[in-house]
Amino acid sequence: MDSKTLNVLEYPKILDRLAGFCDFSASMELARSLEPTSSFELATARLAETSEACKLLSIQGMGVGAAHDIRPQADLAARGGVLDPQALLDVKSTLISCRELKKAFEKRTEEYPRLTQTALGLPDTHGLVDSISRILSDRGEILDSASPKLGDIRRELKVAHDRLMSRLQKYVTDSKTVSMLQEPIVTQRDGRYVIPLRSEFKGKIKAIVHDSSSSGATLFIEPLPVVEANNQLRELQLAERDEERRILAEISRQIGEHAVELKYGVENLAALDLAFAKAKYAEELRANAPVLHEFNVKRSTSNVQRLQLIRARHPLLDPATVVAIDVDPAPGTQAIVITGPNTGGKTVSLKTVGLLALMAQSGLHIPAQSGSELPCFHSVWANIGDEQSIEQSLSTFSGHITNIIRILKKIDSRSLVIFDELGSGTDPQEGAAIARAILSHLLESGAMTLVATHYPELKTFAHSTEHVVNASLEFDIKTLRPTYKLTLGLPGRSNALLIAQKLGLAQSIIDSARAEINPLDLRADKLLDDIRKERNRTSREREKLEKARAKLEAETRELEKRLEKIEDERRETLAKARAEGELEVAVLKRNIDSLKAQLKKASQPLQAIKAIEEKMEKMEEKVEQPVERKSNQLSVGSNQLLRLGERVTVSTLNAEGVVTALGESDAEVQIGTVRMRARLSDLIRKSKGEVESKVESRKSDVERSTLNVKASPGMEVDLRGLMAEDALDKMERYLEQAFLAGLPFVRIIHGKGTGRLRQAVREALRGHEYVKSFEEGGDKEGGEGVTVAKLKSG
Repeated sequence: MDSKTLNVLEYPKILDRLAGFCDFSASMELARSLEPTSSFELATARLAETSEACKLLSIQGMGVGAAHDIRPQADLAARGGVLDPQALLDVKSTLISCRELKKAFEKRTEEYPRLTQTALGLPDTHGLVDSISRILSDRGEILDSASPKLGDIRRELKVAHDRLMSRLQKYVTDSKTVSMLQEPIVTQRDGRYVIPLRSEFKGKIKAIVHDSSSSGATLFIEPLPVVEANNQLRELQLAERDEERRILAEISRQIGEHAVELKYGVENLAALDLAFAKAKYAEELRANAPVLHEFNVKRSTSNVQRLQLIRARHPLLDPATVVAIDVDPAPGTQAIVITGPNTGGKTVSLKTVGLLALMAQSGLHIPAQSGSELPCFHSVWANIGDEQSIEQSLSTFSGHITNIIRILKKIDSRSLVIFDELGSGTDPQEGAAIARAILSHLLESGAMTLVATHYPELKTFAHSTEHVVNASLEFDIKTLRPTYKLTLGLPGRSNALLIAQKLGLAQSIIDSARAEINPLDLRADKLLDDIRKERNRTSREREKLEKARAKLEAETRELEKRLEKIEDERRETLAKARAEGELEVAVLKRNIDSLKAQLKKASQPLQAIKAIEEKMEKMEEKVEQPVERKSNQLSVGSNQLLRLGERVTVSTLNAEGVVTALGESDAEVQIGTVRMRARLSDLIRKSKGEVESKVESRKSDVERSTLNVKASPGMEVDLRGLMAEDALDKMERYLEQAFLAGLPFVRIIHGKGTGRLRQAVREALRGHEYVKSFEEGGDKEGGEGVTVAKLKSG
């Protein structure tokens, strides 16, 4: 891409902002050197990588951590140099970042293929992280454990230091010598420990003089008795230094062996960080991925590439105040001629289109609505601003023309050309003629062109020429301010007379000026004004409809969420009811078994029990059916008048019996130990009072005959919120009641939490006298927050 065009469109400022989102110097350098590509494959690959990074960062935060550009350190180590502790810590933190990123992407190959491919190029640690951690602390201090020899030297060094300090301390505290000292302290000069002697006592203490104060009043002396101790200390310090350097040299040698891989890894790490930076920048701009189109090889003016920018914003302007524009010409449009007042936003509109094209081909998302489309231009050219050059003695016009000539020599059908104030800076008539000729040449070349101008001749040219469209920037006459809204299809108006009138120019002058204007031009301006008003009205109506549609969609989504919630609650309720049904069936089975056993002992017939069993089996089948809402209405037939077990009188025999079976037109009645069939018309039901008294009597009999089954305490107990001891007491009481009630199983709700209450509950259930076995609840029963205990039979 042309470097002058990149500067004119302020592309370097985009790169500076992008670099601000990078986490370390290598990726910042990569960001500032990023250039738009003319390759469609590379541009789409860059955009796809940025989209992957946006998707990843929207799900979870990810970055390169505390990485550094360790390429200089790797080069130094490869040449045999010794790295200092801070450089080694930089290598360590960078390798840790590489290891974590590589591990994070290992299982995401299908979801993020491009980022994973880059992550696979990150270097292995080769044990360097452990080696550095073994010898250095987090503050960069070499540890005593770095080598056995270093540990021994430091221990000896400490003993020697303590011995030396003890001997010097005698001079500081001895009453005979302390009066000779300037201060009772031990200090250092040239790496030797000394004491400050007052100069008038020179020679009183046999010593070596190492230094004196600036006034000469103090001499810093090393007493002769401690010289040997000082020498020993210094020797140990030198030995410590040499061993530390040997250790650093050894780890530096290991790093040097992998220097090539480390440098390659930093480049891949920088590429990953740049992708994350692009995603962060896109989030700040509220940007979206554009749709790029490749130029056809056999392209002609009848097959112009699609340019569609919806709600496009200049990326360098404040997102809160910038006015979005729509650049959406009809298919086949090759040139757009923009007219409008000064400071109306023509130059910003031109720069917006050019800058967004450069960003897209750099792999950056653009601040425009999703679905915006751009061709992948092979070159972008722009002539914007004042090209006046004092050094070259060129006027504004000459500067513009010189640059335009340079551009026209290099364009082709795959270029984007942007000219601001084409033909300005010279005689208007000649300037307009040159502008029309240049625009005609651009059309012949097939380049996509955007031109801003004040010349009315270019408005006419755009109106009458195929593949060219007029555009304008609106101006609010009431406020005398531009609105910065771009309108395609309509040329701009100068509004000079209206502005002059608003500013207070005499009406007579306004009328005189209007008389000088061609009436056809005035009518054309009036027609343009009416068209603009109608388009604005239509636009407002469309915006209202869009808002209404968006509101309706939001309400629809909210309703769908509420319906989903209701459906979930319904299924949960029915599932719970089904579980309770299973419990009731199990209890009923146990009671029937008990009744059968007692009737057998009493030599009573079991036919009535069998009928109940059949009904119970049907009930069990219903319980096992999928959870669905069913109507509670029951069909009524002729045989619904009587019920099994109901006491009746057989009129033909005048004998009382119990209904044991029902048919369509007759029933089986047991009278004592005899069974007989009788027509329904011959059966007389007992009165309500008699039935109730008999029922109560039978009820008490059944209660006595069912092994004294007590009232059910419910199928579940909730222990949440209780201390372990209280919860276990409550559970114990509940299990006893459930066992006596004959419940086959119960649910104990203890919640998930830290798991302590769950552990205590299950420990108590293990070996419990009433519990046969227990297991974790199913997904619909509460999962690990619930324990289901199966009880022993009574």
